[in-house]
Amino acid sequence: MTTWFITGISRGLGLALAKAALAQGDTVVGTVREGTPQPLAQPPAQPPADRGALHVLTLDLADGDAAEAAVGRAFALAGRVDVIVNNAGYGLLGAVEQASDAEVERLFAIDVFAPFRIIRAALPHLRSQGSGHIVNITSVAGRAPGPGAGLYAAAKHALEGLSASLAQEVGPLGIKVTAVAPGAFRTDFLSAHSIRKSGAADPAYAASVGRSSAAFDAMAGRQLGDPDRAAQAILALVRSENPPLHLLLGTDALARTRAKLDSVMGEMAAWEGWTCGTDFVEPA
Repeated sequence: MTTWFITGISRGLGLALAKAALAQGDTVVGTVREGTPQPLAQPPAQPPADRGALHVLTLDLADGDAAEAAVGRAFALAGRVDVIVNNAGYGLLGAVEQASDAEVERLFAIDVFAPFRIIRAALPHLRSQGSGHIVNITSVAGRAPGPGAGLYAAAKHALEGLSASLAQEVGPLGIKVTAVAPGAFRTDFLSAHSIRKSGAADPAYAASVGRSSAAFDAMAGRQLGDPDRAAQAILALVRSENPPLHLLLGTDALARTRAKLDSVMGEMAAWEGWTCGTDFVEPA
């Protein structure tokens, strides 16, 4: 049996993952901003005998001290925690120019600094156990950014970078790290629950941000990704003997990332002469 600590289990991927873990008999300590998610508060009329135990903690991720305290409570409740999932977060859409300091500070507080504090608080416990798996839910926007989501992409890119370096630090200690980058999934992520928009649309950005914003609006409720299938993919990577450091979820995420990598490789080749021409030339 696996014990999970998952932030943001009230909706979306976090809810799907909590349900999937409980269904296979695992224990879940999950955080919500308020209340208990209805699908978890009322288990099936005839739940399986091996259905896992659920503990729900109320947590405002903007409160750094509370985030760290929640980790301590999770370990106290469960005795040990095998998987830490930094899932909770939200998006900020709009032109970079229009974002306010307050909007950006709150975005990074929840999408970057809260996961960092949770990881920092969990690591002494995981090191003591000699095992554990940290799963950071990022976004394809953090790997292949598009217009209209620059600050959100920056926050998720920061979490990607943290994950890649952290994996090298804690790998020798028996701790695994995976950054999971979903594409568009059919959750309420594009609703007011999970998305904020910076300012009114500016005609100057109609061809870039405006077009992107319209595409987001049209996509709501018709996203390609199935959150229940995404949850099964995360269960599989946690069970794997050799889990990936980077995992994409969704055919749209795969296509976007491949296009980005092709573009990067093309630029590297085109500018390789200048790149290699910047080293000191040692005297003969």
